[in-house]
Amino acid sequence: MRIAVVGGGPAGLYFATLWKKRHPGATVRVYEQNPPDATFGFGVVFSDRALEFLREDDPETHDLITPEMETWNDMTLIHQGEKVSIDGVGFSSIGRLHLLQLLQERARAVGAELVFDTVVHSVAELADFDLIIASDGVNSVVRRGFEGDFGMSLSYLPNKFAWYGVETPFDTLTQTFVETEHGPFNAHHYRYTSTMSTFLVECARETWEKAGFATMSEAESAQKCAEIFADTLDGKPLITNKSDWRNFPLMWNERWSHQNMVLVGDALHTAHFSIGSGTRLALEDVIALVDALEAQSDDMPAALRAYESARKPIVQKIVSAATSSARWYEDFADHMKLSPLDFGYAYMTRSGRVDDDRLRKFAPGFMAKYEGQG
Repeated sequence: MRIAVVGGGPAGLYFATLWKKRHPGATVRVYEQNPPDATFGFGVVFSDRALEFLREDDPETHDLITPEMETWNDMTLIHQGEKVSIDGVGFSSIGRLHLLQLLQERARAVGAELVFDTVVHSVAELADFDLIIASDGVNSVVRRGFEGDFGMSLSYLPNKFAWYGVETPFDTLTQTFVETEHGPFNAHHYRYTSTMSTFLVECARETWEKAGFATMSEAESAQKCAEIFADTLDGKPLITNKSDWRNFPLMWNERWSHQNMVLVGDALHTAHFSIGSGTRLALEDVIALVDALEAQSDDMPAALRAYESARKPIVQKIVSAATSSARWYEDFADHMKLSPLDFGYAYMTRSGRVDDDRLRKFAPGFMAKYEGQG
């Protein structure tokens, strides 16, 4: 079988590795428009649960990336100048570029062809391939030509956000909420190396406009955000990397394949960054697709239907939780009126998937403080 993989991000590289390793006689060629050392963003986060799934499904990849990760067992909310620690919320992170380099090395080692600095303008250019994997993100060129066939829908959340980096290794994944003359801001920040952290700044559109970001350059925006979070950053500057202000896209495809094309990862669906599941979903999509293709190797259309049938309910549940989480951030100005512990409780229950019993089980320290206040 000849397989073209469009997009050399985690999903595309992972598919190339799994398929070529299991089917050494197949041709698997990855087309990536950027050079191999290019990436946008800073760190990639995995929850403990996400790594458990990866260990169960693919221990080799799990064992490859986990030694390179920064890990912590708690998370921290900073509200009204007070720290609220929430125990039992484990996460790990790794630099996005480093993750890509590890996956590139593994794909090459099993014989996959990696073609960088190459733009695929149309699937017509891939006519000699039996299967086309669309792993080229939200702006997928594969999906773009057939959006009606895939049943694609797209909308945007109202909050504005921008990704930065900073040379400060924060102890845990932290959410810092501050009030300013322009309105409230939130920063999601966590280390991904022993010296570097991701620093994502978020605010309502009204706050963004009042602060003047609409007319600022990338560098000016970074300086303004560093001033807003000067205490958190200890005066250090924010580092930019395509750090434009954006609105998060809610994208979904009702049909996951069309003809010999199939979608995975962000080309297929998006999940808000507040639950840290984007990369996890992409890798798990790939595992499900590979399993389906192998189970019905003599009937590709049936295999692609099986992939969608098995995987869609799982993804829908996670995406729904991520969207509920995102909606909470739309109202974080109102939530900031709560006391720190009440605010922490509202935060932890925002997705609708965590009740008191579950919180008592995995965050007993936090719940003891929350239920003991009075």
